[in-house]
Amino acid sequence: MPTALLPSLLTSTLGAPAVALGVIEGVADGLAGAARLGGGALADDPGRRRATAIGGYTTTAVLSGLIGVAGTAWQVGVLRAGAWAARGLRVPARNALLADAVPREAYGRAYGFERAMDNLGAIGGPLLALALVAAFDVRTAILVSIIPGLLATVAIIFAIRRLPRLSAHARQAIRLKVRPVMRGRLGELMVGLSAFELGNVAVTLLILRADELLTPVHGRDAAVKIALLLYAGYNLAATLVSIPAGSVGDRRGMVRVLAGGVLLFAAAYLVLATSEATVPPILIGFVVAGVGIGCVETAQHAAVARLAPPDLRGSAFGLLAAVQSFGNLVASVIAGVLWTLVSPAAAFLYAAAWMVLAFLLLTGLRARRSA
Repeated sequence: MPTALLPSLLTSTLGAPAVALGVIEGVADGLAGAARLGGGALADDPGRRRATAIGGYTTTAVLSGLIGVAGTAWQVGVLRAGAWAARGLRVPARNALLADAVPREAYGRAYGFERAMDNLGAIGGPLLALALVAAFDVRTAILVSIIPGLLATVAIIFAIRRLPRLSAHARQAIRLKVRPVMRGRLGELMVGLSAFELGNVAVTLLILRADELLTPVHGRDAAVKIALLLYAGYNLAATLVSIPAGSVGDRRGMVRVLAGGVLLFAAAYLVLATSEATVPPILIGFVVAGVGIGCVETAQHAAVARLAPPDLRGSAFGLLAAVQSFGNLVASVIAGVLWTLVSPAAAFLYAAAWMVLAFLLLTGLRARRSA
């Protein structure tokens, strides 16, 4: 929920410029990337990955909720960065645990289901935020987000208890194994994914784009509510496509699904770059981007799970997550600067150019050998 309301809190309540949103989101994603590298080293050990997942979910929930009491933009930035760092720490552990729980031939459907459930939760967040903003204010809505966050902690504890008990094993040293992960086909895949992430701007910039386009026509309050509904549509599209995308990837290769998702992102950014202040084209941009992220996130995780040996699985997911976060750092900061100094259209055209390059790289990889 804080993701959907963060643009309104920063620009309307606190009076911060658009570049502040880009910097806060970029820094938060950067710290999350560093934490994901550390989380990858922890997740190579089966015992540590369980404790890391539980601690990461709990810390994320608490810090995200506290954004509601922040009085300045820098306080929002500190809390957002802390929450995203904790979130980053838990990601490799969660993904490695899922790979432990399902057979290789079902990775696509398993990660598709995980992504669908994550996005389904993101749908409920904006809808609840919409009701709370109407009844109270933005700050109250953000504070309430701590409740579903803690429920997620309960869910991960339940899921871990359903896994087979660990047998006695030697405790592994905490060390991120980068070189072994970057060998062979997985290293080639990371090149294409890096290009994608360099254009994968924070979704809050999509929300801000809708907010700024619609405010002159509909007024501030109505524009915020419409933007929340558009964000819900983005997550609904991602939810509906994730499982089918994973199923297609299981049958026909994950790189095919990745390339398709990247191409959809390019189309969505072009729509948002050229859209006028009417809801239908903006909605199309959000929905197409949602379908794209549903395909890409599912296929990324499933491809890494297939290619990484079990004893390197934590490091592989940590490196993937770091590529995601550091790419987002560059994408969000540069897009925020272009937005402020040039125009919102320039920001989205920049992102679209990276998507075209990523599509070409992934298409070349698929031509050589599908993952």
